[in-house]
Amino acid sequence: MAENNNLPVPYSAAQDPNSFELLRIWIANKDQRVSLRSSVWKDPAAWGIMLSDLIQHIANSYEQSDGLDRMKVVQRIKEDLAAEISTPTDQPRRK
Repeated sequence: MAENNNLPVPYSAAQDPNSFELLRIWIANKDQRVSLRSSVWKDPAAWGIMLSDLIQHIANSYEQSDGLDRMKVVQRIKEDLAAEISTPTDQPRRK
């Protein structure tokens, strides 16, 4: 992997000695690869909060970079998320 393909560490995370990485997602060999720290929360429902926050960040990014309406972005993500959960296009597997 080329060094310039890495996303920057947020400034506040770099400055906090107690910060840690929670999740990484790559596209490699035309497939999704994930590394995560599942032990962070005892209740898996906390991941739902994290995913909701992530969706909001994604919507903000589309609004800032492409001028898209953030609520329409959120709705589009929610629609495809529900469809993918009910009928997955792929089954995650350990590699």
